[in-house]
Amino acid sequence: MRTEVGPEEAGLRLDRLLAARGFLPTRSRVAALVRAGLVRVDGVPRKASHPVVPGEIVEVELPPEEPSRVVPEAIPLSILHEDASLVAVDKPAGMATHPAPGARTGTLVAALLHRWSLGGDWPDPQRPGIVHRLDKDTTGVIVVAKTPRAMHALARQFAARTVEKEYAAIVRGAPREDAGTIDLAIGRDPVARHRMQARVGQRRPAVTDWRVLERFGDPPTAALVRATPHTGRTHQIRVHLASIGHPLVGDTLYAGESRAPADGLRRLLDDFPRQALHARRLRLRHPDDGRWIEIEAPLPADMEALLRRLRASAVPRAGGSTPARA
Repeated sequence: MRTEVGPEEAGLRLDRLLAARGFLPTRSRVAALVRAGLVRVDGVPRKASHPVVPGEIVEVELPPEEPSRVVPEAIPLSILHEDASLVAVDKPAGMATHPAPGARTGTLVAALLHRWSLGGDWPDPQRPGIVHRLDKDTTGVIVVAKTPRAMHALARQFAARTVEKEYAAIVRGAPREDAGTIDLAIGRDPVARHRMQARVGQRRPAVTDWRVLERFGDPPTAALVRATPHTGRTHQIRVHLASIGHPLVGDTLYAGESRAPADGLRRLLDDFPRQALHARRLRLRHPDDGRWIEIEAPLPADMEALLRRLRASAVPRAGGSTPARA
């Protein structure tokens, strides 16, 4: 594979460039190829940490890959948008985006392979067309490329942070302010490696804007929040909202078990079976002609039901001067 570094990618580490472009799925895969001398910049083997310069030509020599072991599965999908180059799916809760430890079947990739023949030279046959992901129990809009060319074009947009993303979240308690920005870097927890943590001094910046749309109870027991991430870190919204004291309802990884008195409202929150997070809107440029396209997914039934019960159990207080619904 051969590609030229663009102006917007100046200074990126070589491994991050290749992972962001979709050429290689992970930086560990890049590191393995670097060690084998199979990654060259302007004809010279470089380290994974090499800062790229616009105009440099990056070449990757891929060893023969094992055939994909993903087995197509007849899983129904809710299609929000489809054309020759991409498809947008309203992902349900409980579906992993691609095969991973503990989630080898029932994935979005398996469902897509059953619906379409995703032929072509994919960087990773386990993740054909995947340019971003949602956590297994997060619902909503996810875009998948149908061709390698579209995958590379979409991956560049995500790497450049030009894709606009909006999430709906139901959180415990409610911020006193109506809106704000969380600017805290996110890195992997050094002890519990399956968790992420937000703290000053981490090397990977992360920024999330948020706005309260509704508060439930007085004082508030829960709130409906719109979250707009400007970066794409693992578990970003979950970690950021927990960092300001308002973890997602149902998110035991970052909120733990509730120890509050079990009144009616808190029982509603404790009984919700997953993190109450929904990818509501995605806006990006089409990989073929560059036109903006906007894709929305309605709130899933379980979050709608929770909101109805919260509204019935507590008098909502508008999050701002103009009440809104997610």
